[in-house]
Amino acid sequence: MNSDALTKLIKSRRSIFPAMFNDHPIERETILTILENGNWAPTHKKTEPWRFKIYQGESLKSLSKYMGDYYTENTPPEKFSEIKHKKTIGKPLKSACVIALCLFDDPNITIPKWEQRAALACAVQNMWLTCTSLGIGSYWSSPKSIINASEFLNLSEHEECMGLFYMGYTDITNLPAKRGPIEDKIEWK
Repeated sequence: MNSDALTKLIKSRRSIFPAMFNDHPIERETILTILENGNWAPTHKKTEPWRFKIYQGESLKSLSKYMGDYYTENTPPEKFSEIKHKKTIGKPLKSACVIALCLFDDPNITIPKWEQRAALACAVQNMWLTCTSLGIGSYWSSPKSIINASEFLNLSEHEECMGLFYMGYTDITNLPAKRGPIEDKIEWK
């Protein structure tokens, strides 16, 4: 890939939300390719702190139920919204695949936690760009329900969930995006 193609891919990456997905399934091999590219993210001292829990097919129903139950149990009655509850349970069900983005923070390694989180974020960016190149919409979300899902996700003592990566094919293309000029964000020394 030349630099022009890479720049075009980076600039075409968008958050594509589950409501925009169609019902086309994502093949297991495609998911493995996406995760393999995530696995090649930079990581300080080669800790590779990312862990992924994949929800696809029937398991999306259990994720949906968990998220709906969490919303119901943790929302005061005066703030409860049927619309938000419906959206919460609907997101996994509209997705072809949802990946819980987990971080393994090895207690025997003295790397700052922020560096481990940055490595996971780099892995997600690799996954996101791969999805974009394959015509798969994707979106990283970090609702409280999943941040507090250690038991549901069966996480170890040294793992935490940093969010969900929703994926699905979409018929929507060329969504506009805007970034301010880079010149406003740099200072030459």
